[in-house]
Amino acid sequence: MRMYDIIEKKRNGQALTTEEINYFIDGYTNGNIPDYQASALLMAIYFQDMTDDERAQITKAMVESGDQIDLSEIDGIKVDKHSTGGVGDTTTLILAPLVASLGVPVAKMSGRGLGHTGGTIDKLEAVPGFHVEITNDEFIELVNKNKVAVVGQSGNLTPADKKLYGLRDVTATVNSIPLIASSIMSKKIASGADAIVLDVKTGAGAFMKELNDAKALAKAMVTIGNKVGRNTMAVISDMSQPLGNAIGNALEINEAIDTLQGKGPKDLTELCLTLGSQMVVLAEKAETLEEARAKLQENLHNGKALNQFKTFLSSQGGDATVVDQPHLLPQASFKVDLPAKKGGTVAEIIADDIGTAAMMLGAGRATKESEIDLAVGLVLHKKIGDKVEAGESLLTIHSNSENVDEVKEKLYASITISEEIIDAPTLIYDTVTK
Repeated sequence: MRMYDIIEKKRNGQALTTEEINYFIDGYTNGNIPDYQASALLMAIYFQDMTDDERAQITKAMVESGDQIDLSEIDGIKVDKHSTGGVGDTTTLILAPLVASLGVPVAKMSGRGLGHTGGTIDKLEAVPGFHVEITNDEFIELVNKNKVAVVGQSGNLTPADKKLYGLRDVTATVNSIPLIASSIMSKKIASGADAIVLDVKTGAGAFMKELNDAKALAKAMVTIGNKVGRNTMAVISDMSQPLGNAIGNALEINEAIDTLQGKGPKDLTELCLTLGSQMVVLAEKAETLEEARAKLQENLHNGKALNQFKTFLSSQGGDATVVDQPHLLPQASFKVDLPAKKGGTVAEIIADDIGTAAMMLGAGRATKESEIDLAVGLVLHKKIGDKVEAGESLLTIHSNSENVDEVKEKLYASITISEEIIDAPTLIYDTVTK
């Protein structure tokens, strides 16, 4: 078998066989296929696409290129949730204890953030003492005991994907549905869950800016998941503005606590109930989405979800007293309001730029080497569609630097106020199932 023939075949729009895909993934991962030939194949895939079977096979090959997490010793149907990212996306912090409070095992493998704000692990480390450095045996034991645990991603999970992503990044082949879908799904499948709920974002703060692209990605990932034996579905949700009100690590923990008490922002609560209902049904803890939602809402209001969060934090070394005393979380030295320059209705909050402003404060990483300031960030007081008076606070900046002029300038450029009446954006656009 020659790589030349595989490149030529895909260039001409033909489907690759399982053997040809495995040859490529194995050879490139092991260093036997040079970057220039791998780049040529990626570009051919970019232009010629892949069939559903090809997409499933390249995902499977990437999964098998490294470690695979065995969760078979955990009782019950393990359901994982993955979001394609955004600004203020606190859903994992809420969903993990909320869904676990209904007896669904949530064995979550998460990473650190690069960009706007921290990843799930960075956010959780805002809780004093919390750590994810646990062995696989401890991880499985905690999930069996408490129904929820979070561990850091394995260093050798899908090495083929890591290597291919680095190549895609410098060859203008990142924006390819089969390559994006197989990249995301390879990591989810290698993580060992039985069922997967995907939250595919669309809008200014999402990877997929256009709704049609988000739908195509969702369908691709759901098809891959089900073809390789994982019960998979997707929800397509809005990220034209930040989700919830808090952007920043400790601030998002605080917002998660509010939401688990039934007092969270309307959009964040609604998305968590939507995703959580799907997870509960896939775990066979409810027969219908309506039944699952009612059970989740009950546990938001009777304290069970909040108590599950406390147990989760303390079982991994965290100080669970922060749940009742959020002032024990890292606090910024300065709180600066951003007053509206004129009255009207908030017409636009550009999520990407709001995230960049939070990163300028230190809430995220500009590079892998950057250190995150867990205390800083932004708390929105107005969202799209809200009325605002001149001089009223649009948001509060939480900073450890007294001078935030540059951040304020960025924020003003990110928020548009209109004299017209503006409707709040749709939160849930669609669901995709097999």
